[in-house]
Amino acid sequence: MEVNVHEAKTHLSRLLARVAAGEEVLISRAGKPVARLVPVGKPRGKRKAGRFVGKGRVGDDFNAPLPEDVLRQFLE
Repeated sequence: MEVNVHEAKTHLSRLLARVAAGEEVLISRAGKPVARLVPVGKPRGKRKAGRFVGKGRVGDDFNAPLPEDVLRQFLE
């Protein structure tokens, strides 16, 4: 569905009801689309801290100085 800005301002409650029912509404100004009203996705579940523990590895040399040839590339 496409409406102009004036219609969107005048009928916002009705448009929101349609969006809540799953419809998308395109809002145009001077015939050019400027915004889209879409339903909000389902909320995600809570994020769990530590869910990736043990799934990655950091090398023993992580904090070691970089080799001279690599350092030179940063300075060039």
